Amino acid sequence: MNEKLNRLTSLIKYDMKPALGVTEPAAIAFAVSKARSYTKGDIESAEIVLNSGIYKNAFTCGIPNSNEFGNLFAAALGLVAGNYEKGLEALEDVKDEDNDKAKKLIDENKIKIVLGDMSSNIYIKASVKTKTDTSEVIIKDYHTNIVSIKVNNTVIFNKEDDEKQEAENESENISSKEILDYTVNDILEYINNVSIEDIAFIMEAHKMNIDLFYLSLESNRTDIAKKLLKMNNDTVFSNDEICTARLLTAGAIEARVLGLNKPAMSITGSGAHGIICTMPLYALFKVNKLSDDILLRATALSFLITMYIKEHSGRLSAFCGCGIAGGTGVACAIGYLKGADYKEIVHIINNMSSGITGMICDGGNQGCVMKAIVALDAGFRAVELSLIGSYIFPIHGINAKTPEDTMRNMGLIASEGMVETEKTIIKIMESKS
Repeated sequence: MNEKLNRLTSLIKYDMKPALGVTEPAAIAFAVSKARSYTKGDIESAEIVLNSGIYKNAFTCGIPNSNEFGNLFAAALGLVAGNYEKGLEALEDVKDEDNDKAKKLIDENKIKIVLGDMSSNIYIKASVKTKTDTSEVIIKDYHTNIVSIKVNNTVIFNKEDDEKQEAENESENISSKEILDYTVNDILEYINNVSIEDIAFIMEAHKMNIDLFYLSLESNRTDIAKKLLKMNNDTVFSNDEICTARLLTAGAIEARVLGLNKPAMSITGSGAHGIICTMPLYALFKVNKLSDDILLRATALSFLITMYIKEHSGRLSAFCGCGIAGGTGVACAIGYLKGADYKEIVHIINNMSSGITGMICDGGNQGCVMKAIVALDAGFRAVELSLIGSYIFPIHGINAKTPEDTMRNMGLIASEGMVETEKTIIKIMESKS
């Protein structure tokens, strides 16, 4: 296998990251805890400016180690108890008394959340003021990618705005944009030929996400997971691969959006994407007694197709990336597990493109569970139809002559086509607060 294809292993490693709770409130907590670290004394005020994607996704999202939710409380907890050194697990060590301190800051109107640009590109500016100090931390493009730090009006760190790799990965010289240098044919060649030892690390995603799923069955806060368990004959792994896939996926996502205290393995900056890319495959692996080898190869395919679509759509947009990008990625991987060849995987992409592109994202909340179920059901149907030679032709709708252009068009619907939709979604959400 050539050096270019081997590079895909590094791209997956670069993109896979543990995330505690939904990544948007985690990113807010990370940013404000970093800004707070440069100040001393009691907090007089804090202002956090968020692009529409971050603002919307964290709007009613559960927070780890808390019964509270939303942007404001994520920021408050980040200020009083966040540990920026833990990245997207910044709220891992929150205690009950920290929730009380955070609530006090909010009650005293010391924290302000500001909606910034309507954009699918991540932006967070966290500003903290005490009696003696001021600080400002700016994050762009990725959830933990700090591009600027200012302390007492002096810039102490500045990264070029067009630099897209995260700070902790600078030495690896990796950019997520590299995925666009590959074709679906390249990706399949890689999947079929990569050494299994080279992608063995992917199994950690399955272990982490299945642990999160089991937490959903134990928690008294979850509901949908337990109902789906009953629908699966009161067993986790039944003989029904679709019901089992639905249960594992929805249960893990429900645990995540409620902020239960176990991490998900994220992909493209999202725990929900990481869950939908893995849990259906783990279900088929268990139900059909497949080998570790084929599970790892299928998961790598699921990740890479998802990464390709997300690079076109942007990390946070008005469409549901979990359902559309992650759903398409896992549909291709389900097809792979069922013996689909290149042509049939292209047809799966066409079926998914024509079927669910345009599903909206209205933030990180329990609705994500329903969207994942819809996407997963669509994925199984897309595979089933493709394998019997039924698919939506490239001349129709946003489908294109090549799968690469079809996935690009799926992304364009989100990044360019749904800006006004994003405004309407946020207007509706704010009208309820």
